[in-house]
Amino acid sequence: MTDNWLLAQAGGEESGGGITSEPVSEGEAVTTVASDPNAAAPRRVPPRSPFTQMLPFIIILVAMYLLIFRGPRKKQQKHQKMVSSLAKNDKVRTIGGIIGTVVDIKDDEITLKVDESTNTKIKVAPSAIGKNVSKEQG
Repeated sequence: MTDNWLLAQAGGEESGGGITSEPVSEGEAVTTVASDPNAAAPRRVPPRSPFTQMLPFIIILVAMYLLIFRGPRKKQQKHQKMVSSLAKNDKVRTIGGIIGTVVDIKDDEITLKVDESTNTKIKVAPSAIGKNVSKEQG
């Protein structure tokens, strides 16, 4: 292990301008106050703990998790709950703006009746359902 030495001038011009030296152990920081001419020895500052140094990074990671991952996941779960609660004769609006009445529900498709006079039906994916209009009205 090597010794590190700190060389400093003690007292400046008034005390004869001598240079003193003292060993500095590894992992120890030294702070010298230049504004105080009566300071004979440098003040020792204890090293910071690794946890204190990593704390800002931990806080950033938690914030990123909350903003990037948790928000969209909650929205997706809410949408899945809404789609799973759909029943026959519910009035829905798709993400494309088409309003229709649910006629049939299967695992991978939902059949909507969009026109009463011509009995026009379309099949859409469950992810295309934007909201249940009949539950919001009544």
